[in-house]
Amino acid sequence: MLELSILGFLYDAPLHGYELRKRITALTGHVRPVAESTLYPAIKRLENAGLLVRTTEPGAAAAPRHVLSLTEEGRRELRRRLAEPGDRDVTDENRWFTLLAFLRHLDDAEAQAAVLRRRLAFLEEPASFFYDGDRPLRAEELDDPFRQGMLTIARATSRAELTWLRGTLRSLGG
Repeated sequence: MLELSILGFLYDAPLHGYELRKRITALTGHVRPVAESTLYPAIKRLENAGLLVRTTEPGAAAAPRHVLSLTEEGRRELRRRLAEPGDRDVTDENRWFTLLAFLRHLDDAEAQAAVLRRRLAFLEEPASFFYDGDRPLRAEELDDPFRQGMLTIARATSRAELTWLRGTLRSLGG
């Protein structure tokens, strides 16, 4: 997801590494902080793969600054990753939000709708955090108020997302 975030933010505009890190942290930092020790190796991998380029600009006060830009190959790779997300990208909430943050860069409404339909199918499957054998438990069936809270919040979130997904799919013609 780090690489997807890098490609997604650079799709909009070239950025300095510091600014890129700030944007990624704002998107995912509450879940997984972005350390320089992970960001810069990921940038280097993408650069070595020909997906982005680094240019040098004079610094405002001191040292020169590196500006990162996507190559045309990087733009194609982002669109490919958006059109063909892995199962975890659709089922894991944090990965899903990262994917969703950049789905607008996929220009084809039908391709966008296909991704949304995968998420919709996942959310429509009965699920719970807690089970009685193979049967998912509902909040009302639990004595533990904290677990009830988890399920109540998850159900409300899922309902809101289902409503949004269905409406967005209608607007995309899907």
